[in-house]
Amino acid sequence: MSEPLLLFAAVAFVAGFGSSSTPSEARALFVFGDSLVDSGNNNYLATTARADTLPYGIDSPTHRPTGRFSNGLNIADVMSEQLGGEPTLPYLSPELQREKLLAGANFASAGVGILDDTGIQFVNIIRISKQLQYFEEYQEKLSALVGRSQARKIVGHGLVMIALGGNDFVNNYYLVPLSLRSRQFSLPDFVRYLILEYRKVLVRLYELGARLILVTGIGPLGCVPAELALRRSLSGDCDPELQRAANMFNLLLVDVVRELNLEIGYVSFIAANAFNMHMNYITYPEVYGFVTSKVACCGQGLFNGVGLCTAASKLCEDRDAYAFWDAFHPTERASRIIVRELLSGSEEYMHPMNLSTILARNPTV
Repeated sequence: MSEPLLLFAAVAFVAGFGSSSTPSEARALFVFGDSLVDSGNNNYLATTARADTLPYGIDSPTHRPTGRFSNGLNIADVMSEQLGGEPTLPYLSPELQREKLLAGANFASAGVGILDDTGIQFVNIIRISKQLQYFEEYQEKLSALVGRSQARKIVGHGLVMIALGGNDFVNNYYLVPLSLRSRQFSLPDFVRYLILEYRKVLVRLYELGARLILVTGIGPLGCVPAELALRRSLSGDCDPELQRAANMFNLLLVDVVRELNLEIGYVSFIAANAFNMHMNYITYPEVYGFVTSKVACCGQGLFNGVGLCTAASKLCEDRDAYAFWDAFHPTERASRIIVRELLSGSEEYMHPMNLSTILARNPTV
C-alpha cells in the first residue's frame, strides 16, 4: 500500500479538473449500479431500498433527503462535478428531459447486483438488465432532441461509471447462512460465475455505444459497520471471509478489463481498485482527517451498524469526521477522497490508467 499522504499531493490538480468547463461543454456522465451511486431512482419505486427520509441528505444544498444513500453527495455526484457538470439526474425523474438529457443520466438503483436474484428482498428495484434497457431508451430520447449522429457522439465521448458486485455478496451469497447461492457454489466458483456475468454487462455497454467505461471494483465488505456489528467484531477487525471475497472479485475484474481492451484494440475499459482506495482511510483514518473509520455517523447498535439510518438513529454532529455515513455507505467527504483517486490514482488503484489520463486522450471536442 502506498503512503496515504501522497493522496493529497494531487488535490490541487484534481480540484480544478473540469472547473473551466461550462455545462454545454461538460462531458456527459452515465451511471449504472447500486446504492453507492444511485441518485434517487428508487424514490420512484415501491421498494424498501430507499433513502428518502431525514437524516439522509442532511448536508445536501436543500438539507433534505434526495434519495442518495449519503449525508450529501455520492461518488457519482462528485464525478459529475469533476467533469464540469451538474449532478446527473435519476433516469426516472420527470425533470430529465430536453436539454437536461445532454448531461447524461443516472440509471443506478439501490439493492441491485450483477445477478437478477440479488436484492430480491427489496422487491421493486431496477435490475442491471433493465438499467441497460433504459440506456437504450435514453438514447432514443436524446436522438429525438439532437439527432442520431450527435446522440452517438455524446454517448461515445461521455463517461460511463458502473458500480456493481457488493450486493451479490452481502445481499445474496452471505445474506443468510446456507443461502441458495452458497449451497450452489464454493466462494471461488461463485466469484468466477459473477465475473462471467459481469463481463456480459460490460460487453453490452460497449455494444450500446459506450467507449469510456469506468468499472469500479468492490470495496472492503468486511470492514463496513454493518458487518462489524453483524459479526460482533468487538475489536473492530474486518471480517476476513468478506475481505477475501472482495479481493478475489477485484483481481478477476482487472483480468476481464485487460481482456476486453485487448479484444477491441484500445483502452475503453478502466478498472478501479475500490478495495485499496477504501482501505487507505479505513486503516489510517487520522491521516485523512477522520475521527473513526469503524463507527457509522448515523445508525444504532454496535458501531452504529444495526438497522437503517432513520430519524430515531444516533447522528454524529460532524459528518466530515466520519468515513461511513450509515451501515454500508461512505460520507460525502469519503466519496470525494475516492473520486480523487479515480482521477489521479496510480496503477495500484487504476488499471491500465487513471481517469485524468484517459480523458485527456479523449477530448470532447
